[in-house]
Amino acid sequence: MNSRPAQRSDRPPGADVTHILNEGDARAIIDPESYAEWDGLLDRFDAIRASAPVSYVQAAPGYHRPFWLVTGYDAAMQISKDNARFLNHPKTTVFSLDKGVEFARAMTGGSEHMVASLVTMDAPEHPKYRKLTQTWFMPKNLATVEAEIRQLAERTADGLVSAGSRVDFVKQVSGPYPLHVVMQILGVPEEDEPRMLMLTQQMFGGQDEDLNQSGMKDMSPEQITQLVAGAVKDFEQYFAGITAQKRAHPTSDVASTIANAQIDGALLNDREMMGYYIILAAAGHDTTSASTAGAMLALARDPAQFARVKADRSLLSGIVEEAIRWTSPVQHFMRTAACDVDVAGQRIARDDWIMINYVAANHDPAQFDNPRTFDAARSPNRHLAFGAGAHQCLGLHLARLEMRLLFEALLDRIDTVDLAGEPRRAKSTFVGGLKTLPLTIRPA
Repeated sequence: MNSRPAQRSDRPPGADVTHILNEGDARAIIDPESYAEWDGLLDRFDAIRASAPVSYVQAAPGYHRPFWLVTGYDAAMQISKDNARFLNHPKTTVFSLDKGVEFARAMTGGSEHMVASLVTMDAPEHPKYRKLTQTWFMPKNLATVEAEIRQLAERTADGLVSAGSRVDFVKQVSGPYPLHVVMQILGVPEEDEPRMLMLTQQMFGGQDEDLNQSGMKDMSPEQITQLVAGAVKDFEQYFAGITAQKRAHPTSDVASTIANAQIDGALLNDREMMGYYIILAAAGHDTTSASTAGAMLALARDPAQFARVKADRSLLSGIVEEAIRWTSPVQHFMRTAACDVDVAGQRIARDDWIMINYVAANHDPAQFDNPRTFDAARSPNRHLAFGAGAHQCLGLHLARLEMRLLFEALLDRIDTVDLAGEPRRAKSTFVGGLKTLPLTIRPA
């Protein structure tokens, strides 16, 4: 992590701050390397949450602005569901350093959001734009593409078995499979998938030298932001061609829906339309990849659980749901207070910036018994990995379907699975998960 002396400003005027994060914790929660050291990160969140479920992180002048860190489940749920008092606009919804915010404003003509998407909208715009594709992602419509996704799952499982007994599950399965699925529903030809993967890794894996494929390990935050901006422009150029094609020859895929969608009688403008494509193409596969790898890690560590689910596929839904909670691939989102509001006994002032940390909230022992334990029978499992309220993940039904079909195919073809080395996590504060998962498999 590139760092600077952590001189911090005073607390915000009028705010009655009950808990200010100490220097070490304040650095760690924005350090990508912290998220690669999972157990240590969870230890830190436990200690922070025990002091206060909502803590204040003072500004580091010239480095980042102040914000509130939310680690408690109840507080995270309150903010997630209250979309009137906690906004996704105008401040960025992903933690950014000052230089990144400045660069985004320069690139967009004033907006802090490099990409204009559902994630960056509030009512009344957000429900209009979400409605355009919401029906497409509901279970009834997904049933029409289930056979195609199943074919991809079976092809992926066959490829794993044919690769030999020693495999990297992330490289062989959990990385490419969700990418195949989301590109298929977007109508992207398979030969273009490597390009989409590279751009996604530049956008969301930019903090990890093994994932970003761009030599970014030694780059400054400003240089990383510029590379992300380049990836956004590449996405836009590519999907401009897809748009023209889908308008001339519309099909049943979601890309055709986006290309021909109208708001108040007018087609989407280029920035809005490209934001829709990018959020589906990029966020739609990295997150499912992380959950899929997490599920397999849990099964590899617990042969008895693997044997049970292999014998009783009704247990799969629990495996999938717990994996999503346990991994929490979207590790945080930012919100901005629209008014003075109380959260967990803490007064948050209008215009304050807030980090909902889903990793911390989904490991809150007040909500989840033994939260670090992977428990496929956990019930209830009202996790926040998909968010809540109006901004709940649009693709949650697709993610669950993808994972269920894949594990059905894998369980048909694999007799046993064991760890063949130490898994490694990505260095990323935003979207994170395993980047390697070495396994030894024995085919059925």
